[in-house]
Amino acid sequence: MNNIFRKYQAFVIGPIITFVLILFMQYIDLIRVPGNAWISNTLGFLFYAYFISLAIHRYLKSGGNVLKVGTGFVMLVIVIFSIGYFTSHLQDNPLMILLMISFWLMLFYFILPEFFQKYRFLIWGLYGGSALFFLYARLFSGSFELYETTYKVWALSLFLLPIPILIVLWFYEQWKWFRTLKAEKAEAELALLRSQVNPHFFFNTLNNLYSLVVHQSDKAPGVILKLSDMMRYTIYEGKKDKVSLKEEIEYLQGYIDLHKIRYQKEVDIRFETPEETDLQVAPLLFIVPLENAFKHGVESLRDGAFIHASIKTDIQNEKLVFEISNNFEEKNPDSEKGIGLANLRQRLELLYPDQHQLDIVKGENEFKITLQLNML
Repeated sequence: MNNIFRKYQAFVIGPIITFVLILFMQYIDLIRVPGNAWISNTLGFLFYAYFISLAIHRYLKSGGNVLKVGTGFVMLVIVIFSIGYFTSHLQDNPLMILLMISFWLMLFYFILPEFFQKYRFLIWGLYGGSALFFLYARLFSGSFELYETTYKVWALSLFLLPIPILIVLWFYEQWKWFRTLKAEKAEAELALLRSQVNPHFFFNTLNNLYSLVVHQSDKAPGVILKLSDMMRYTIYEGKKDKVSLKEEIEYLQGYIDLHKIRYQKEVDIRFETPEETDLQVAPLLFIVPLENAFKHGVESLRDGAFIHASIKTDIQNEKLVFEISNNFEEKNPDSEKGIGLANLRQRLELLYPDQHQLDIVKGENEFKITLQLNML
């Protein structure tokens, strides 16, 4: 309980300070609070109490002292309104108005210190220029009547003009922060998904290599060399944003070759590739459907297994279509699904938002995946 109070003590101190200031201003007859307007009185009190509390809260979070900030606020406002009281015979008191603007700028600084620091030159320029125009209009325009009839509206409007400008800038900063946050989140998610692709692939491939070493050890050195090339691609090229389609095709072909070596049974494997391979694509997108085709299709069938895959490109419209189909034998419909396709969906959402179409069709004995990418 003490920790909660210590954390939010500013929102207790702020209303107390606000209440003390209202009593003081009533005492010196600077303001009069109507007793029958309790709704407007309450809303006004909450408005000032909130901003004062927020400024104190930010100050305390930065390591400030409770007693110092409370005393400082009270003394500053007492000075401002005392000056206003003793010079109340002056209409549109220049000193009072400038002190009030300074007070609100101070609150602004405590509430949004980073924003204030970043745009300090703009803020001081806007309010400095407004203050100079007001002082000229109020003190040097020739007469109060001329100020009242000609300059007053413009002078006071200039004090209000910075408010919408700063609000727009603040929303712009929040928008930039949100965009940056989304980009960082997407990058973190992609890093996590890439880290899942690597062990998923190597786990299956090392199992294949183990089987090969046991049954056909004379081919193992060549397989190890090919696996080494694929590991290099997965580790170094896989972390890039884009790779050439040619490199991705070579990687997929290497994976297919590894599987062809170890099979004793007849498997119909076809992989059609385009002549144009200069397009840039995100790496390791197509390996997941290919892995699944071997794992859930070829591995589970004794004979008649097939995998038909193709990559087609439309350079004019900058589109790429990857298709893969395989037959399978349903053994356990309730078996737990792997992370591969879910991982692929997430990566596509991050890498090609609104620029991809993934269709998965599961028939009675055939599984087909079609992935279309817009490369614009």
